[in-house]
Amino acid sequence: MGLGQGENEVRKLQSTGGSTFTVSLPKPWVVAQGLNARDSLRVDWRPSGALRITPLDGQEHVLQQAFFSTRNLPENSLHDHLMGAYISGSDEMHIEHLPGEAKEISAQVRRFLRSTRGFEIMDETPTSLQIKCLMNAGDMPLHASLNRMYLQVTSLTRDILSVFEGESRDYLRDAVERENEVDALLYLIERQVRILLDSHLVATRLNLTRTQAVEYANLARSLERMMDHAFSIATMVLENPSITKNMIAMTPLEQLPEWQMSLKELMINIRTRDSTRIERARGDLKEAQRKLSDHEHDMLQHHRTNEWMAFDLRLSESIRRLCAYARDFGEILLNMKVFSELKRIRS
Repeated sequence: MGLGQGENEVRKLQSTGGSTFTVSLPKPWVVAQGLNARDSLRVDWRPSGALRITPLDGQEHVLQQAFFSTRNLPENSLHDHLMGAYISGSDEMHIEHLPGEAKEISAQVRRFLRSTRGFEIMDETPTSLQIKCLMNAGDMPLHASLNRMYLQVTSLTRDILSVFEGESRDYLRDAVERENEVDALLYLIERQVRILLDSHLVATRLNLTRTQAVEYANLARSLERMMDHAFSIATMVLENPSITKNMIAMTPLEQLPEWQMSLKELMINIRTRDSTRIERARGDLKEAQRKLSDHEHDMLQHHRTNEWMAFDLRLSESIRRLCAYARDFGEILLNMKVFSELKRIRS
């Protein structure tokens, strides 16, 4: 029986000269790739020690399609299924629905398009809809998306501080749009990583190993969680019109610039990976967390009658969690650095 996809077998090396060894390739694989004698193959020596063999001219893309019918889906679940297909790497999505569902389906699809990048409606009929991705997974470098997420998070926190310093709350009116942008970038990175894990072509274009790609996804999740808490603070500010300029001296707000500086240092070290600087930033974040925890304990012990206690505690908790996720961000960077420096010795 010939070797099939997902199967494996053992083949022996043959010596064909003083410094050359050969191994035969499974005929079903050669046929499936459309290869003939004397066609060229590319051989990559992977960091794991494995060899990867791919046809040199085999650059064709395998189209991945998803099909959905509202007859088989739970009520109001189309958006969630579309997001699952998007993150899983689907290139085309075909939706079938009843004529009376057109308006509801259109609303869910528009919500999906706002939450993702690269997809457009290609065809629409009274009972069906087709959407297609027009962006290649290797077109957007992961570090560019991470940097965009970082800029959105830090710009929102700067505007929060500006409001406490006396600026208009209008600075924060677009907080929802900024949070949605960070969510969309996270979904994009998760989609690219899923595709990269299956496609050596995408891995080559993005210039990342599988391990690096997974860690980039972890970095993106940390930034997205930081944005959740920045958005929570912005919402609290918008809901409290009696905020005054002298509140900038509140203990939690004193730690926000410390978080900003430490996160900036960590972002720089995505590329430089300086252990000393990473650990220093993580140490500063840990100290900020300690101060915030002490502050919350003091508020609960001695200031129960303060009308702003609930606001103060919620603010302190959100900033403390900003610091916690930034420390996680630094830990991921250390993991990436240590992994890149491992020496592999065959035993």
